[in-house]
Amino acid sequence: MSTRLSGQGRLINENNALSFSFNGKQFRGFEGDTLASALLANGQKLVGRSFKYHRPRGVVASGAEEPNGLVNLGKDSQFEPNQRITTTELFDGLTATSQNHWPSLEFDVGAINAALSRFLPAGFYYKMFMYPRAFWKHVYEPIIRQSAGLGKAPKNRDSDTYEHFNAQVDVLVVGGGVAGLAAAQAAAERGARVLLIEQSAHWGGRAMVDQPEIEGMKAEEWVAETVQALENMPNVDLRLRCMGAGVYDHGYALAYERLRDHAPDAEGPRHRLWRIRARQIVTATGAIERPLSFAGNDIPGVLLAAAVRDYVVNYGVSIGDRTVVVTNNDDAYRTAITLKEAGLDVPAIIDARNAPEGALIDQARALGIRVETGKGIAKVKGGKQVTGVAICAQAGEGAPLEEIACDCVAMSGGWSPVVHLWSHCGGKLIWDDTQAMFRPDHDRPPTGAAGAGFVTAAGTANGHLFTAEAIGDGWAAGRAAAKASGHMKRGGQAPLGHDVEEGPIAPVWLMPQGASRALRSKAWLDFQNDVKVSDVQLAAQEGFESVEHAKRYTTLGMATDQGKLSNINGLAVLSNALNDAIPNVGTTTFRPPYTPISMASIAGVARDDLFQPVRKTPMSDWANENGADNEPVGQWRRPYAYVRTGETVEDAVNREVKNARENLGLLDASTLGKLIVKGPDAGKFLDMMYTNMMSTLPVGKCRYGLMCSENGFLMDDGVVVRMAEDTWLCHTTTGGAERIHAHMEDWLQCEWWDWKVYVANVTEQFAQIAVVGPNARKVLQKLGGMDLSAEALPFMQWAEGKIGGFDARVFRISFSGELSYEVAVPAGQGRAFWDGLLQTGEEFGVMPYGTEALHIMRAEKGFIMIGDETDGTVIPQDLNLQWALSKKKEDYLGKRAHLRSHMADPDRWKLVGLETLDGSVLPDGSYAIAEGANANGQQNTQGRVTSTYYSPTLDKGIAMGLVHKGPDRMGEVISFNKTDGTTVEARIVDPVFYDKEGAKQNV
Repeated sequence: MSTRLSGQGRLINENNALSFSFNGKQFRGFEGDTLASALLANGQKLVGRSFKYHRPRGVVASGAEEPNGLVNLGKDSQFEPNQRITTTELFDGLTATSQNHWPSLEFDVGAINAALSRFLPAGFYYKMFMYPRAFWKHVYEPIIRQSAGLGKAPKNRDSDTYEHFNAQVDVLVVGGGVAGLAAAQAAAERGARVLLIEQSAHWGGRAMVDQPEIEGMKAEEWVAETVQALENMPNVDLRLRCMGAGVYDHGYALAYERLRDHAPDAEGPRHRLWRIRARQIVTATGAIERPLSFAGNDIPGVLLAAAVRDYVVNYGVSIGDRTVVVTNNDDAYRTAITLKEAGLDVPAIIDARNAPEGALIDQARALGIRVETGKGIAKVKGGKQVTGVAICAQAGEGAPLEEIACDCVAMSGGWSPVVHLWSHCGGKLIWDDTQAMFRPDHDRPPTGAAGAGFVTAAGTANGHLFTAEAIGDGWAAGRAAAKASGHMKRGGQAPLGHDVEEGPIAPVWLMPQGASRALRSKAWLDFQNDVKVSDVQLAAQEGFESVEHAKRYTTLGMATDQGKLSNINGLAVLSNALNDAIPNVGTTTFRPPYTPISMASIAGVARDDLFQPVRKTPMSDWANENGADNEPVGQWRRPYAYVRTGETVEDAVNREVKNARENLGLLDASTLGKLIVKGPDAGKFLDMMYTNMMSTLPVGKCRYGLMCSENGFLMDDGVVVRMAEDTWLCHTTTGGAERIHAHMEDWLQCEWWDWKVYVANVTEQFAQIAVVGPNARKVLQKLGGMDLSAEALPFMQWAEGKIGGFDARVFRISFSGELSYEVAVPAGQGRAFWDGLLQTGEEFGVMPYGTEALHIMRAEKGFIMIGDETDGTVIPQDLNLQWALSKKKEDYLGKRAHLRSHMADPDRWKLVGLETLDGSVLPDGSYAIAEGANANGQQNTQGRVTSTYYSPTLDKGIAMGLVHKGPDRMGEVISFNKTDGTTVEARIVDPVFYDKEGAKQNV
């Protein structure tokens, strides 16, 4: 059984014991342990069950590549499922439970699936769950839903906090092994601003376990000196427990820092998501040891050889008393030597190579370790733990030659560079036959917008498995990155490393080479998803020749480790089954994040009240103090109406409409989007954005504009103002500012990147107040400062000056149909200006009005509202706005879409006004009934209501709607459904109900 080796373990502090529980049982570990090392030290090899067959699973690795050791961690508000025990640092009071079993880890009824495995091959679900059809709802779906998932979903609110952090550096180095440290030092010595991040809690990587010689000293000493030197440099930041999650275009990278996972009682945020802009990125992310594929390689007690070595050296944990090492390379001999020197028994090293030679092999033999060459493991014996192995000839079919008793198997199938970050942004890979690995192809580097070569792989991640090569490569990468980021200062020389000479690896993808089907069906590739060698071979046999198709058919590499251990072996098995070379089959796509990151860290502070922060205008406090009945409009809260004592909301709305029509109304219009578009090409750009011509708009004038998507559908409208020869102000709908700003930037950055145009969202920099009604001019004139007469400021023009001492831009535009001025003042002056209007306007019958009064008045005038008259399928022609489609421009967004036959079809539903015969208000969204029914038996329709209101001005219900050939059917009466099942008749009329000539707005 696994146990603790007294007095050993370089990372643990035996003077500080920690208690923790696993599945309700209390254990003891030490400061510096991971949960995996602490469980193993207590003899707990069984840590979980596999997903498909519920086979017993033990720890197989020691790092982020671990596929088996996933637990539910914590409880109540700190509960989190699927936490990897190999990267979870032990703390006092830690609580964990294993996953994917019932009723217990030791006795799981789901294990019956293993007995039925011959009936559950790869892809069986694609065939089985189709027939009989009636089974899906009542049999298949309930079973699938019950079986889906691994850990339990949290039930309590997360009590921790999370944050985002932005950083800009010259060089980002990902990986704190010797290559990463060398890269950071080389770049920093040349003056570059460097950020060095390491996902684990310790610097030095594998060198700290194997202790190669660097600069004439042990790796441990060199790492300590280098880290100290970097910490003393003002241009260097170092972060432990910070994982490089992804690399994107423009030198953008994400990093995930775990601040308090190891100390949950400490103060501050638990996780931090770094958003990094770097001129150059060096990925010194190391390599991952591959498992070997042989029957029973998933039994608890079978681990990667390097992991066995890690547990002994770092944590003083012996996985077993007797360990058989099986390998195809020299590195695994280090594990055998380490175990032997720790006083543990190594009955044999099983080497698949026929005649391996080298210093490590000689050292193992000198220690008295038996070395069997040209051999493989036919199968591992045991159930919930290893009891022995049967060895066979590697070139044979698996006939056992001998059985060796043992309780641990250390396997090594070679090393795979961690190329994920290199590949995230398009970096290509090349197959290295000599080392049996995919490594970065520097002739085809990442080609993100930051330019080719902005990402450099270094050290082991670049395919250099030996210390001397890796550290030199890291230094060269750091020096080149500093130079590419503009730093030419001279630096020192690369550190010199020394390695023991090793023999070549022998590519072994299946053990033994000619394993029978019985053995192949027990040789596991993906430990968590239970994908076997035979599954991949079956996928190839059934025609899934693409590696991406085979992945999805078998679920290979789709577990939580994302194929870190399984993909290369699975790819090699597939290539052999297809009788093709590995490079021709290719690899699956590497996608961020490198390892899972918490959903909460992605949200950061955007939770609870900050999930969608409520935005306020400068007048919001006044509105809330004066009876505002607010409604959400995007992130804004706009007053629906200002309700007085004794009034209903409907009473308040009617009062506000009448007052604005008869006296003076004020509307807080600050929420309308305001985008400044500026530059030599701004006019050309706006001509593409809007359906009508904006480049010809004279300075000082305004023009109503429509904006369509490239599919031709109306997406926004607003007034565009020409402020200067190269400057326009574009108003958008409330809540549309960010969306339209992003829309503009998308086209500028992705399509018209060479146009000289700059867009700024200034929505919150200005308070804007609509001064509306017959007395609008009077109140502004009394405040004084600008000539706002009809002659000085005609309709659809604007002017800038001072009103009542306030800096103001005055736009003569109207959404109500009344005489109206929209006055914009700096946001800091907004409340004072509002108060001034209220005080000065008392003699003119001033009264603020809300959004419902606004909507009623615009509907009385037949003005459309984005989101009411539009639903993502409406084009300008449907709304009788064809006059706003320029015939002079060669192109605009949506023009080609408008030429499609179904867009130009005269048979479309078009905008009309609607009046009920009895004066009632039509139900919002009601459909107009047509004769007959469709193929599904549903009633045919011929239109729908888009806006409907009671008009206090006209004292009747009015509505607008889209009706089949509506403008050609004026005066016709059609029926609409009501919510109570009855119908109401309405007459098709002109959509303009009030002041059709526009006399009131033009006074």
